[in-house]
Amino acid sequence: MAAPTLPKRESLTVEFKSDRSRLSDRDLVEAIVCMANAEGGELWLGVEDDGRVTGLHPERLQASGLVGLVAARTSPSLSVTVSSVNMDDLTVALIAVPKAHGEVATTNGVYLRRRLKGDGSPECVAMLPHDRASRVSSFGLMDASAQIVSGATLGDLDPLERERLRQSVQQYGGDRILLELDDEALDGALGMTARLPDGSGRAPTLTGLLLIGREIALKELVPTHEFAFQVLERESVKFNEFRRFPLLKGLDWLETNFRPYNPEREMQIGLFRVPVPRVGMEAFREALANALVHRDYHRQGAVHVRLDDEGLTFSNPGGLMDGVTLANLLTTEPRPRNRTLADAMKRVGIVERSGRGVDKIYRGMLRFGRPEPDYRRTSATDVVLRLATVDADEAFLKLVVEQEGKQGRELPIDSLIALAALRELKRLSADELATHIQREPAQAKKTLEGLVEAGLAQAHGSARVRTYTLAMGVYQADGRQADYIRQLGFSGLQQEQMVLSYVEKHGSIRRNQVADLCRITSLQAKELLRRLRDAGKLVQHGERRTAYYVLVGSNEAR
Repeated sequence: MAAPTLPKRESLTVEFKSDRSRLSDRDLVEAIVCMANAEGGELWLGVEDDGRVTGLHPERLQASGLVGLVAARTSPSLSVTVSSVNMDDLTVALIAVPKAHGEVATTNGVYLRRRLKGDGSPECVAMLPHDRASRVSSFGLMDASAQIVSGATLGDLDPLERERLRQSVQQYGGDRILLELDDEALDGALGMTARLPDGSGRAPTLTGLLLIGREIALKELVPTHEFAFQVLERESVKFNEFRRFPLLKGLDWLETNFRPYNPEREMQIGLFRVPVPRVGMEAFREALANALVHRDYHRQGAVHVRLDDEGLTFSNPGGLMDGVTLANLLTTEPRPRNRTLADAMKRVGIVERSGRGVDKIYRGMLRFGRPEPDYRRTSATDVVLRLATVDADEAFLKLVVEQEGKQGRELPIDSLIALAALRELKRLSADELATHIQREPAQAKKTLEGLVEAGLAQAHGSARVRTYTLAMGVYQADGRQADYIRQLGFSGLQQEQMVLSYVEKHGSIRRNQVADLCRITSLQAKELLRRLRDAGKLVQHGERRTAYYVLVGSNEAR
C-alpha cells in the first residue's frame, strides 16, 4: 500500500499540529473534537502550520496510544485511527477523524466546531447552543419545527392566516379532510400546536408560527425568519425588499412580485396552445417552497430569491442534510430538516406530496430545453439553486409534448434528463448517462433503450461498446438532418482509414491514441483495432495496456 501523501495546506478537513514541544493532550483532543463536529478529516501530528515536517516528540513516538487517549477523553467516545508515517527521516502521526453523527464534546464539557474563515483558512470556534441544535437537526435527530416556541401563546396565531391556509388547501389540491376540522383540530392535525409539558394547555410550535403566526410574533419569537426578493438588471437594482410574513402569505407575495418579471408567450403544438414562460411556475413554486421549508431556522440569514441577467437564484441558510449530496440529490430518500413543517406543507398542497420536489424542478427546466438546475454553489452552510433563464428550445418542447401526448402521461424524469443530455452532448453511453441520472448503469441502459423503442434515440455499436444518439426522426422534425449526419461522427470505414494512415506515418499506434484520433471510447477503440488485426491489416505486439499495433509487412511486424 502506498504511503499517505501529506496535503499541501490546511483545509476544513486537514489540520497540522506541531509536536516539537509535545502538544498537550487537552489541545490535541480539542482539535480532534473540533474536526469531528464538522466534516471529520485528517490531523497530522508532527507537522507545522506551514506544512514543514518536524516530527513527533520523543515521548509520543508510540502513536498507537493516541486511540485510547481520544476515546477516554471524548463524550460520546470517539473512535479514531492512527498510523505512523515516516517523512524526511522523521515520524509523524496521521490521525483519521470520523465525522460525528451528532455532537461530540471533551470530557471537560468543551464543544468546538471547525469552520473556514474569510480567507479560506480553518479555525476552531466554540459550538454555541444554536450551533448544537442546528447540527442535531441536520442529522434528522431533532425536529425543531415540532417544538413549542418559548414565550408563544395561542393568541400569536392569526385567524386570517388560518383561513388563508384553508383556501390554499382548496387552491392547491391539498388534503380535503383538513377542511372539515375546526380550528383546534386543524392546528393539532398539522402540528401547529402541541401540548405544554405540564399539561395545562396547548401552545404554538415553530410550524404553527411559520404558517399562521402574526407578523409581530414572528419578528419577536422567530428572529431568524426572513426572506427577500431582488431583481438586478445590468447591475442596476430594480427591486429589493425583505419581509417576515408567515409562509403562506410570503409565498403569495413572492409569486405576485415575480410574475411581472416572468413574461410568458404561447406556442401552438397540434391542437393545444402551450404556455412558454421565462421560468416554469411549478419549478419556481417548488424551489421557493423548498428554500423556505428546509432552511435552518437556528441560523441567521434570510432566504434570498434573486433574478439577474444570468438566471434566477434561490439560496437558504443550512446546508444539505446528512447523507444528501449533489451526487444523489435525484435519488436519495427525502430527509427534511423540519419534518413537521414539511408534512404540513405537503398536506396543504404547497409542496410535492411524494417528497420528490427536486424532480419537479428538473422537469420544469428540462421540458423547455433549458439547462438542468444548478446546485454547484451549495456549501456546508447554504443551499444555492440557480435556474437558467435562457430562451426555451421550441423544437425540444414540441418533441416532449408530442411524446407525452402519445404516451398519455408525463415522460419519466430519467428520460427527460437522457434526452437533454443527448441533445447537448450528441452521443452517450449508458455509463455516461448513469452519472447524469444518478443511477446504476443498468438503469441508465434501460432508460436509453426505452427511448430507442419510442423512436427518440438510436443505438450504435455492439452491446459492450453501445452508444446512443438522438434518432434521425428527431432531427428531421426540426429540419436539422445535417446535424444528425454530423453528430454520427466518422463511419467505421473512415475510422479504419484514419488509423491506418496514422500507423503509416508514425510507425505504430496504441488504444488510447485510437480513441483520441477517432473521438471514440476506449472500448470502441479496442474493437476497431481488433477488426483491423483480424482483417490482416495490423499486427499486435504486447498484451493489454502494453499492446501496440504496426502495419503488416513493416520491419517491426517481421
